[in-house]
Amino acid sequence: MPFYTWAIALVSAFVVAYFSMPLVIKLAYRLGAIDQPDKRKVHQTAMPRMGGMAIFAAFVIIMLLLVKVSGPYAGIILGASLVFIVGLLDDIYQLSAWTKLLGQIIAASVAIYFGVVIQFVNNPFDGMLALGYLSIPLTFLWIVGITNAINLIDGLDGLAAGVSTIAAFTMGIVALMQGQQMVAITAFVLAAAILGFLPYNYHPARTFMGDSGSNFLGFTLACLAVTGVAKSTAVISLLLPIVILGIPIFDTFFAIFRRIYKKTPIFMPDKDHLHHRLLKLGFPHKTTVLIIYGISALFSLSAIVLSWLSNPKATLILPLLLLLLVVIGASRIGMVTGQAKIPARVRNQGHEAKL
Repeated sequence: MPFYTWAIALVSAFVVAYFSMPLVIKLAYRLGAIDQPDKRKVHQTAMPRMGGMAIFAAFVIIMLLLVKVSGPYAGIILGASLVFIVGLLDDIYQLSAWTKLLGQIIAASVAIYFGVVIQFVNNPFDGMLALGYLSIPLTFLWIVGITNAINLIDGLDGLAAGVSTIAAFTMGIVALMQGQQMVAITAFVLAAAILGFLPYNYHPARTFMGDSGSNFLGFTLACLAVTGVAKSTAVISLLLPIVILGIPIFDTFFAIFRRIYKKTPIFMPDKDHLHHRLLKLGFPHKTTVLIIYGISALFSLSAIVLSWLSNPKATLILPLLLLLLVVIGASRIGMVTGQAKIPARVRNQGHEAKL
């Protein structure tokens, strides 16, 4: 695919998302897709929450013009469309958690039917291991899990959009390194579409992406990981998507562990996610988001290094080191049990009242 085609596709995705946002905001107000503040949320004024429509429209329009929609790509677009519609209905009508989960399962089923399946994992020391009957259940778990993980980190202005952009760009880079051009251009188009939305969502936000956006992004990133990164020839290919999506994955894992530890329902929301804990430590809104961007970029850089390494021992040492740092850091700031082991920064005390 010539360079100018890539450039046109990426610029077009950005332009479509950016210039459609004012219309999407007006439509959100008209349809009543408004996010009202409450004690669990950071924002203090009502916000339109259908911004994901602009990201979805930009991505799908460019992809339909750019690639032959067949096989896994048909599954990604059709499944993403279904999960987007479910999210959009939730933005407007507030669906139940079980209804949303059912929609995600149906969307994942569509993607799997068209070939988005984790069929094997690479053994860093000797060849590949076929998953057999486990391939479909593991793919379901991955797609639905990542879809909800992106939704869980969508708690601050620009947070989910920025982390998703970093993840998409990283998947594109890794795919290029592995010679997977179609996966790369798809990931880059997704990143460009998100960047067209981000100016409206960065603090202070004028709109939220809503479940229509977070579910769509999570679903699409999960499918891209299965279609490209997880099927690469790198000896550590199984861990690459986990490292790239480290922020939402670990945030979700610690949320589940924390609620089990506290003996509260797993689906009950709390304010001990990574962004909540950083705010409680005294970091301002923008600084908190930038810190998480930095951590996400570190994960992404690690994934790029892992995809380049060929030494099995080296490819295991780096993920284990990252895991150790994550567990120690999460424990100290209170993500694991809800109790921080380091004091809040006094000089920023009370900043939350200004958000």
